[in-house]
Amino acid sequence: MGRGDGQPAPPGLSVLLAADKDAVAPLLRGLDLDLTLCWGFNWKLPKEALDVPRLGSVNQHPGFLPRHRGPYPMAWALRDGDGRFGLTWHRMDADFDTGSILAQTTVPIDDTDTTIEHFGAKLLPAALDLLPQVLERIEAGDPGDPQPSEGATWAPAFDEDYATVDWTQPARAIHDQVRAWHLTFGSSKVPGPIAELDGASVKLLQTSMTDPGNGARPVECGDGQIWIVESEPA
Repeated sequence: MGRGDGQPAPPGLSVLLAADKDAVAPLLRGLDLDLTLCWGFNWKLPKEALDVPRLGSVNQHPGFLPRHRGPYPMAWALRDGDGRFGLTWHRMDADFDTGSILAQTTVPIDDTDTTIEHFGAKLLPAALDLLPQVLERIEAGDPGDPQPSEGATWAPAFDEDYATVDWTQPARAIHDQVRAWHLTFGSSKVPGPIAELDGASVKLLQTSMTDPGNGARPVECGDGQIWIVESEPA
């Protein structure tokens, strides 16, 4: 729903395409829905749409709520040096990522994980493993666990305060900065992360904590070396 890329639906599956978020509720009302599961949807759905299914609406959020509410929780987990990604299934309400929690887990962040393909291959099965528990709670009429206000943070797109690479920082901090920008998917209004190299400004696209070979360039950081795997002129 909301997707219009022209890809055919799998056999036996109907696809609804909404023109905008306000069109979602009328579309859903035409169906006999028990439950809506939301995953990576890029609209803030109106409450009238969330209330259409008999058992409500549930979202999978790639953050350990109430920490890192908002659109880019994985990027902020890296920026904050968490060392783990969170995963939360929660009931949806009128606000962003504030509904009661149904299930949570965490996934370790390894130094070798650098792209969404690497991260997604670990997060997807971990999230799906929680789904039976989520459905059991919903079937039982369990409202979920209210989110505490303590520890709540917001995970917006990055700004200028995180756009520049400081080579005096530890290698892991720079590696996390590069990976974090990757996980904002080009949403920021400023480019980043930008580094000075040989008197020129470059945008770092991928780095490594160890020498990956294939001509990767080593650069001295505050506590040793980091390797630039991919970059482009800023």
